[in-house]
Amino acid sequence: MAHDHLSVKAETGRATLKLIATMLGGTLVGASFLAGWLFSDSAAGEESGRFYRDILALIGALLLAVPLWWHALVSLVTGRMAMDEMVSLAILAAIATGKYQTAGVVAFLLLISILIETRTALGARAAIEGIIRLTPTKARRIGDEGREEEVEAHILRPGDMVLALPGDNIPADGRIVEGHSTISEANVTGESLPVEKTEGDEVFGGTNNVTGALKIEVTKVGADTTLGRVQELILEAERTKIPLMRLIDQYATWYTPVTLMIAGVVWFFTKDMDKTIGLLVIACPCALILATPTAIVAAISAAARLGVYVKDVSNLEWARKLTAIVLDKTGTLTTGELAVTRLMPAPGVDAAELIRTAASAERLSRHPVARAVVAVAEKARVAVEEATAFEEVPGKGVKALLNGDPVLIGRRVWIRQAGVDLSPLKDEKYAEPEGLSTLYVAHKGRCLGWIGLEDRTRPEAQQALDELRQLGLRDLIMVTGDRWSVARRVAGEMGCSDVQAEVLPQDKLALVDALKQKGHTVAVVGDGVNDAPALAAGNLGIAMGAAGSDVAMNSASVALMSNDLRRVPFLVNLSRATTRVIWQNLILGVSFIIVVGVAIVFGKVHPMMAALLHTISSALVVFNSARMVRFGESIAAHVPVRRGTTPAESGKVTLQPV
Repeated sequence: MAHDHLSVKAETGRATLKLIATMLGGTLVGASFLAGWLFSDSAAGEESGRFYRDILALIGALLLAVPLWWHALVSLVTGRMAMDEMVSLAILAAIATGKYQTAGVVAFLLLISILIETRTALGARAAIEGIIRLTPTKARRIGDEGREEEVEAHILRPGDMVLALPGDNIPADGRIVEGHSTISEANVTGESLPVEKTEGDEVFGGTNNVTGALKIEVTKVGADTTLGRVQELILEAERTKIPLMRLIDQYATWYTPVTLMIAGVVWFFTKDMDKTIGLLVIACPCALILATPTAIVAAISAAARLGVYVKDVSNLEWARKLTAIVLDKTGTLTTGELAVTRLMPAPGVDAAELIRTAASAERLSRHPVARAVVAVAEKARVAVEEATAFEEVPGKGVKALLNGDPVLIGRRVWIRQAGVDLSPLKDEKYAEPEGLSTLYVAHKGRCLGWIGLEDRTRPEAQQALDELRQLGLRDLIMVTGDRWSVARRVAGEMGCSDVQAEVLPQDKLALVDALKQKGHTVAVVGDGVNDAPALAAGNLGIAMGAAGSDVAMNSASVALMSNDLRRVPFLVNLSRATTRVIWQNLILGVSFIIVVGVAIVFGKVHPMMAALLHTISSALVVFNSARMVRFGESIAAHVPVRRGTTPAESGKVTLQPV
């Protein structure tokens, strides 16, 4: 990575030197016009002026032409057809016929055009590779005796302890051992809002520690970190090509010979060197060559800003062609974490008593259900009591003693089998609602009621699916291994066109294959862990929440570093917008060549004007592509739930009977 960064700096330095040389050559050519004007008063002065004019113009033209000639020669020797051959030939023809000022002006304008393109490309590349500079070069490592020492970040190893103070960039991926802070993860996940982190939570190298001091145990370093993988994804994407780019490359080798043949025909019939030079200049395909890569680099930059990383830019082509999307439920449409959403106390039982009894026993368990119950008790500020003789009964529930009296919490059938009377809950209003997981609570042999839990849908998921439907994607299919009752509830909330529940991984594969056989272009959206086979089977695999997950990075063709599903319609829109911009650039470039070429043949455009118009067309293409850099700025950030907590902690829960 460091080598790539240094390469960009070296290229920037070389571009600066070329700019200085170009301006010097341009000054000499400009001075030739001034000399001709100053010595035009008398016949003797005019002849002297012509001499100085030609000398200055020739020196300036040669200074400007040498880089173009050299590059054209290298291209010919290596067998690669580039855009410099025609311009080099035009300049050589102008010098050979004594048109030194024409040669100088054409070379100057062409070099300015190339430098604009180079600086723009380097600027976009530097903006993307700015991520590389986010990784700190130094780290505060804590030694065996607790002494703090400043070391080079690249020598850190898994297991090392480091200290991150407020304002520091975290030097490597790790786990918080001590402390609490707010972390800005915008450079990795694309989320503009900071995330609260505490002991046990994961942190990513290169993210910014905003508020508190943290003691972190290093788990990944260097290229293995999340930021390192992100850098590699970006550079890998830049090295790939979309089908349209490969099509242009296929015909590029024919372009130069055909253009030279046309210029030769014009010279044969007109014997006008100005027209021939003008044709060679305007036919230089700078705008066509820049049409696709400039748009792609801008698109990659826009996607990276929102934490969307594309492995291969050809995936952008697939995104605009999608006709069906298969979405995993858990972790994609839902948070993947249970939350208490309903409390149903038995007659004569207070809701606070129900939750207090349950939380007092469940606080000794690490099960997701237990964490959700304890979290809602803390949210409601219900004081829990000390339980003893705690025991988990796998697949059924938990039992404990509270003030010496037995407490049972678990499935309805298990509670009934334990001899608890459930007749107080026989009324219809106590019936278990569809799509809700229920937890029955009994104390001293008496049923206190039940607690309803559900895996909440992501707040931004419904908006994302609405946007996908607006984009013309009607086949939005949810698949899950969960129960049908839960699946139907989530699919109904999301407005999915179809739902498949209680499916195994091989069933997901079969669904994707069936859709493809029907002619659909299929995207699979999942968390990248248990959905890896399906992600690989789709035309486009999109892994949600890929930050920190090697499986997600490897299995999917697109990695969304956050869990915001709105990145999916953004990706489809980005693909379509990028394709539109590429075609706009190509049409603009071809139109310039044809229209100005015809004008040159009819003597309406001089070679100098052709060079100026060529520069303008290239600049228009670059600026048109640059608009893509700001694509998606309107996407608002959502408030992420802090890792290690349940969604109940970020929502409102009322302890009232329903």
